[in-house]
Amino acid sequence: MSTTTARHQPVGKTHYVCLTCRVSYKQAYDRARQRSCPRCAGALLHAGSAFAAPPRRDRAGWRTVSVLLNAGLGYHKSCCGGPGYRPRSLREVRQSIRYARRTGEPVARALVRAPL
Repeated sequence: MSTTTARHQPVGKTHYVCLTCRVSYKQAYDRARQRSCPRCAGALLHAGSAFAAPPRRDRAGWRTVSVLLNAGLGYHKSCCGGPGYRPRSLREVRQSIRYARRTGEPVARALVRAPL
């Protein structure tokens, strides 16, 4: 008699961030589970597995992350590598937003467009 054992796939971990506390936590991904920040009890946002948190004291860096996550953009890996271009400074965010207003392109699409 042969017995088969179910092999468990390792659970991929991804980053969740609290924009209020400016912290990132790497946890197992579960779409159905709402996560809360252990520091402030606020909701954690799913940032993606390719997210690299700026230093906590870097307010401008966290503001940039906030704009991207609130626009529905994350730092998710694709089949060919990382998440692609993401603005790294508020200046780049402002340039992308100005470009979107001038051209009529959606802001979310302009934010992931590499500088021209």
